[in-house]
Amino acid sequence: MIKAIVIDDEPLARMIIKSYLEKESDIEVVAECGDGFEGAKAIQTFNPDLVFLDIQMPKLTGFEMLEILDKTPHIIFTTAFEEHAIKAFEKSAVDYLLKPIPEERFLQGLQKFRTLFQNKQPQKTLETLKEDMEEEILERIVVKNGTQIKLIPAQQIIYLEAYDDYVKIHTKDGMFLKNKTMASFEKQLDPKQFVRVHRSFIVKVDQLVKIEPMEKESYKALLLNGDKVNISKAGYTRLKQTIGL
Repeated sequence: MIKAIVIDDEPLARMIIKSYLEKESDIEVVAECGDGFEGAKAIQTFNPDLVFLDIQMPKLTGFEMLEILDKTPHIIFTTAFEEHAIKAFEKSAVDYLLKPIPEERFLQGLQKFRTLFQNKQPQKTLETLKEDMEEEILERIVVKNGTQIKLIPAQQIIYLEAYDDYVKIHTKDGMFLKNKTMASFEKQLDPKQFVRVHRSFIVKVDQLVKIEPMEKESYKALLLNGDKVNISKAGYTRLKQTIGL
């Protein structure tokens, strides 16, 4: 029996999807959830084969929910916003369904899933999903610490620091770890506000106090919180371009 979970903040949308799935004798809806927090818990509890995931939800969006999963089941995105569909997800999601979802289109998505599932093809890795989600400006970052989840607005970031396979996110509320690459953050953060000044550092421009020259065309930046970060020659060039020097 195929285990499915429906995650959508709209009760009517959940009801429609469940009504379609009731006609499929080999699929059992093991949970339905109204937000991303509930959805993440349900996925951890039931380990489903397939998740129908809404994108725009309160508290935690569908994208942000994926960020806190340890592993990803097959995902069929459901959305009322077409701009999210083609650009970011056709390479990694099983399918995307635009609301309102006609039953015929729903069954097409289900058939795509069955083909993958029957051939035992795994869902693209979570890292691949995250890479395909890097086309939009990042307005907040989701971090997970054990069972605790924190949403960090981009405006609260002071700087980012590479740390092995993680990135240290330095904020006014302290430091948080995120399992993500510096290159990913560089792509997603607003380039008018954040600059990659060194292979190990990305700084928020309005947190700069002064730049101190060092040896061999390298520099150090003093930040408002008192920390100092290294600036490479290339990073100094990018920084000057951003601030208009």
